[in-house]
Amino acid sequence: MEAQENKPKQGYTSGIKPIWCPGCGDFGVQAALLKAFTALGLDRSKIVIVSGIGCSSSMPHPFSTYGIHSLHGRLIPVATGAKLANHELTVIGTGGDGDGYGIGGGHLVHAARRNINITYVIMNNETYGLTTGQTSPTALMGHKTKSTPFGSIESPINPMALAISSGATYVARGFSGDPMQLAELVKNGISHKGFSLIDVFSPCVTFNHDNTYDWFRSRVYKLESENHDPSNLEKALGKAFEDSTTDYKRIPTGLFYKVDRPTYEDLDIALKDGPLAKQPLPTKAQLSEIMAENA
Repeated sequence: MEAQENKPKQGYTSGIKPIWCPGCGDFGVQAALLKAFTALGLDRSKIVIVSGIGCSSSMPHPFSTYGIHSLHGRLIPVATGAKLANHELTVIGTGGDGDGYGIGGGHLVHAARRNINITYVIMNNETYGLTTGQTSPTALMGHKTKSTPFGSIESPINPMALAISSGATYVARGFSGDPMQLAELVKNGISHKGFSLIDVFSPCVTFNHDNTYDWFRSRVYKLESENHDPSNLEKALGKAFEDSTTDYKRIPTGLFYKVDRPTYEDLDIALKDGPLAKQPLPTKAQLSEIMAENA
């Protein structure tokens, strides 16, 4: 689609105010989505935002697009269903690290390997904010919360390495404290044809006082500043492990990996005649024939 930079932003907003705490990183993600929609000139009647459960999963509410507030960890099956039913839609998943990497981790892996053409934005605050601050799958070892008062003894999930090794074709990481870079990553993720994962460092200012804006600002750097080649799988995986190998003193953001390959929708013969939503229903004769074949 041609960019429409002058498209009024209010065309994408519902007027519903987010309920996040003042300073929450999720406000930056909301702004990035708004910038991306505006830059791409998307038809809001063809945008579907699907969320799970958690603070970040209220993201569909401030937008005047279609939205589905689904179940905890189950936004990917819902988003996949919407995309396969009508692959002319722009389908975007928005959720948190607990929702996406915890209970929904299995769905993430299989959507990535199938290369479903959806964009998944995960707001990663390294804690369960909605339930008042327990350890999440991305919390660093030693992190103290009300569920781990002596410090977490579990190794954290590596979202970038998980997504790349699972087959995602667009893998990026942003930071709410850098809204311009984040908006560009979201815009390009939506434009990419294939499964796009955008992990966003989105600080929880209420329950995580370790991984703050200042903590991230002193550690993050942009991959584009070091001429990283996102088409190189080996280098992308190397960058994915850089934060842990440097004891989280050096954390890359930006586009880690991008490759073009056929999507699930391209290969599914049931969709060769177009979206299911626009295909005619089978006739009684066709149904009888199908039933006879499987008798």
